Amino acid sequence: MQRYKSTVNSGVLAYEIGEDRIKVKFLDGTVYLYTYQSAGEENIEQMKALAEKGRGLTTFINQSVSDQYAIKVS
Repeated sequence: MQRYKSTVNSGVLAYEIGEDRIKVKFLDGTVYLYTYQSAGEENIEQMKALAEKGRGLTTFINQSVSDQYAIKVS
């Protein structure tokens, strides 16, 4: 996983981008897998862009896709 580069207090610690998915690791250690199927292609692509930018991912998840994950990995 790649460390999330936010310069402000963020709930996201790291992420891993796949072709049609993104895994997000939160500060409490939990990892969620979001996929095109679970959250929609547009949302996943937005999450990828925010993750790579290092800004806004936590807010986007909280406001748009918080419960739309495919699985809780750990």
